[in-house]
Amino acid sequence: MTDGFEVPGATATVLLPAVVARVTALADRLDVQHSEVFDVQRLSAESGVPQPVVRALLGGRPAGEPDLQARFLQRLDLLRRTRLKPNGRKYTQQEIADGAGMSRQQAGALINGDRRPTMEHCDAIQRFFRVHAGFLTAEDSEALVGALQRSEQELLQQLADRERKAAAAADDPLERLLQDHGVRGIAWRAAQLPTDQHRDKVAEWLDMLLESVKRPES
Repeated sequence: MTDGFEVPGATATVLLPAVVARVTALADRLDVQHSEVFDVQRLSAESGVPQPVVRALLGGRPAGEPDLQARFLQRLDLLRRTRLKPNGRKYTQQEIADGAGMSRQQAGALINGDRRPTMEHCDAIQRFFRVHAGFLTAEDSEALVGALQRSEQELLQQLADRERKAAAAADDPLERLLQDHGVRGIAWRAAQLPTDQHRDKVAEWLDMLLESVKRPES
């Protein structure tokens, strides 16, 4: 299981190239820059994986794998640096302890690496920082796959929205008019006319056209 996505019979390392390929294809269909969907800083913040490791994994290079405690400390440090209070400051050990339902001594020992975290500790801290389950514990490749799968879902939603609008425009003369010519384009062309009289003619023509393609009353 990877952040709610089942991974039957395959490791995240094997899945990663396929997910990257799917996200790339969706970005191309939507004219989204690759630098946006594969932004290393964003993916690092969303997955907890250090930026150099994100770059290596996206490039198909092995990056090693820290043990559970090292990974926990790495991810917790990232959370404290990127999930800040409304005033822009880090949460204190006491605030983390209170929010996660543990003593300040427990929180301090976990943050300083003096105590190995349990799954209960991880779950409590993840809830406090409002990140997905597994943020503090998932292996780097698994965490990166999860972040990319969430990006994939967002792109799929954008594609569905675009196709729905295109279908609506094809059935609606008014929507087709606005899509083909664009409100800004019409306004810009009208602004180039030399006199108010000419612009009034455009407005009069648009009124007539809109009246002729007006949607039937529901």
